[in-house]
Amino acid sequence: MSRIGRMPISVPAGVDVTIGADNLVTVKGPKGTITQQLCSAMAITREGDEIHVTRPNDEKENRSLHGLTRSLLHNMVVGVTEGYSKQLDVNGVGYRVAKDGKKLVMNLGFSHQVIMEEPAGITIDVPNPNKIVISGADKQQVGQFAAEVREKRPPEPYKGKGIKYTDEVIRRKEGKTGVKKK
Repeated sequence: MSRIGRMPISVPAGVDVTIGADNLVTVKGPKGTITQQLCSAMAITREGDEIHVTRPNDEKENRSLHGLTRSLLHNMVVGVTEGYSKQLDVNGVGYRVAKDGKKLVMNLGFSHQVIMEEPAGITIDVPNPNKIVISGADKQQVGQFAAEVREKRPPEPYKGKGIKYTDEVIRRKEGKTGVKKK
């Protein structure tokens, strides 16, 4: 059995989980509602305040989807109760970010400003001009939008300029030595 797949998912109070036909799962909670189509081969059952995911047989594909289905379901429950967030740091001379209504306005050393629209289900917070906090209920959507923001100016290894995750470590490189030939 899959170690992850066989673990039960506890459903906290205030969270409503609906398992529809063909494993269309809807999770409602204080942070929002998430609906996702999970693998139809897996059997998802709710017993009291716990959800169990079981697989029909031990074929390779079903073994690989067992833990995945359980993880996706757990991420949905955690997302509607606690939510997910990603923090990004902006490093560089003259690099700064600001929030203008529902838009994220970034000055990243280009001749123009980079403007990104806040997608539905995601909230962007700019506590200071060099920090971006992206939060929402859907883990995949938060991570995808954070990656799209980082993609606008990825960190470079020589000076460390660019947008990076707060917990990311950039391996710095040494520049040219400037040795003269004789």
